[in-house]
Amino acid sequence: MIGLCSVTFRDKQPEDIIQIAKDAGVEAIEWGGDNHVPPTELETAKRVAQLTKDAGLVTSSYGTYYKVGTNESFDSILAVAEALDTKMIRVWVGDKGSEEADEAWFNEVVADAERIAKLAHEKSMSISFEYHSDTLTDTPESARQLMEAIEAPNVFLYWQPAETLTVEERKSSLSLLGEWITNVHVFHWENFNNRFSLEEGAEDWEDYISRILTHSPYTHHYLLEFVKDDDPEQLKQDAETLRKIVEKFG
Repeated sequence: MIGLCSVTFRDKQPEDIIQIAKDAGVEAIEWGGDNHVPPTELETAKRVAQLTKDAGLVTSSYGTYYKVGTNESFDSILAVAEALDTKMIRVWVGDKGSEEADEAWFNEVVADAERIAKLAHEKSMSISFEYHSDTLTDTPESARQLMEAIEAPNVFLYWQPAETLTVEERKSSLSLLGEWITNVHVFHWENFNNRFSLEEGAEDWEDYISRILTHSPYTHHYLLEFVKDDDPEQLKQDAETLRKIVEKFG
């Protein structure tokens, strides 16, 4: 299923984002926990959930900024995810990269991940880790080490083109991590700031998705993010490109 990360248009209101999503023909939205649906605003979550449903869209996931390892309360995040009618909560794996993390920190992150996974399981929800620099998923190897250490059946991993890897290294990472990959953040860029149309990266993305489907047994939401020039018209083009790629695989 093709979707949109609401943070792609961080400065717009939820009503605007829903209209943008409909215009682009995407089917789902990952609502972000910073501007759009903060974990402290349950009534906002209920309102956004109804707006999303009324538009014929689904909430693929709740994109939070919870940092695993902090051992903070997870209750409000669970409540908002439930209000949004989603079963997937995205979190960040700590606040330091794998090279900086000692064994004590690694174990703290694993313990907290298992704690919040248990809480999520009680709500029939799952946890997925952001795949990102400056966290314990900053390399394919460290991400795999973490996933193998966590004993919880409802903990998964997002995937996106890591900015520190070459295209070939990204492709290779998918065989290493595929057994845990759920949702995918889709964009085409260089060095963070240089964004391009997805069409310019279509060949790479066709290979990425082929490998994801080969190695991952799960259903995926392909969530567009980091659109060139933050332009809704570009989103339409990117959504069409992504749709053509996904349709190639049935």
